[in-house]
Amino acid sequence: MQDVPSLVAQAREGRPRAVARLISLVEGASPQLREVMAALAPLAGHAYVVGLTGSPGVGKSTSTSALVSAYRRAGKRVGVLAVDPSSPFSGGALLGDRVRMSDHASDPGVYIRSMATRGHLGGLAWAAPQAIRVLDAAGCDVILVETVGVGQSEVEIASQADTSVVLLAPGMGDGIQAAKAGILEIGDVYVVNKADRDGADATARELNHMLGLGEARGAGDWRPPIVKTVAARGEGVDEVVEALEKHRAWMEERGVLGERRVARASREVETIAVTTLRERIGSLHGDLRLSALAERIVAGELDPYTAADELVEGLTES
Repeated sequence: MQDVPSLVAQAREGRPRAVARLISLVEGASPQLREVMAALAPLAGHAYVVGLTGSPGVGKSTSTSALVSAYRRAGKRVGVLAVDPSSPFSGGALLGDRVRMSDHASDPGVYIRSMATRGHLGGLAWAAPQAIRVLDAAGCDVILVETVGVGQSEVEIASQADTSVVLLAPGMGDGIQAAKAGILEIGDVYVVNKADRDGADATARELNHMLGLGEARGAGDWRPPIVKTVAARGEGVDEVVEALEKHRAWMEERGVLGERRVARASREVETIAVTTLRERIGSLHGDLRLSALAERIVAGELDPYTAADELVEGLTES
């Protein structure tokens, strides 16, 4: 068993090994998870969480690394959660080496962690909200969450981040694909990366046109900016940071930041509650009860909604 208070204290001091152990407890759904979350609760809530999403090949890892450099130049402590596809054999993250972020490996002001999705849809590992809380409590000023490029289900990033960045690249049909995937609805800042390639201006124009379709913004509403970058050379990255800071300031002024964080906490509580109920249903007693209700439905004695009500009532009373 881990000494949770000691681990939390060490994480607050910026010791990467303690942070790693806390996130491992989260990922492994340790019996100590409740103790960990209780210890972290009063320490978190200060970090600015930025989500980066987009199709595979647009340069998410390179852009994330460039943003880390920019924030470090500003003296910020940075945490990175890179959510990767799971290995079908080990369940671990396939891209866990994160070679593009090797420049920051020896920087004590940067913590980088690859997490496996473990089959979870939405591009985010199920443990991501708790891992974000660990990095927040450990003193990170900015947390960058880079997600798997998995198309339509990737919109889940919007529920975990304060600000969502959607990356596209010219010559990949990204504009149309993004519209189909629905990620144009979640972006707060749009980045056309690899802007030194042919078609970058056309991609930006197409994106601007799509953002304007059906637009119903009032005076003072946020208008997502489009920034062109060449992340591999660090070009345009400062402009991305400027756009992020403007969005943060706008959210704070309008009270949107607090609303997003409350909504995020609500979804987290709901997920934990649903998971707990599912575990109880899966227990022997719950499974027998479920089978009995299913038999009554098949026999025409009960409708599924009434059966579901009975199941939930029985589980909450027991």
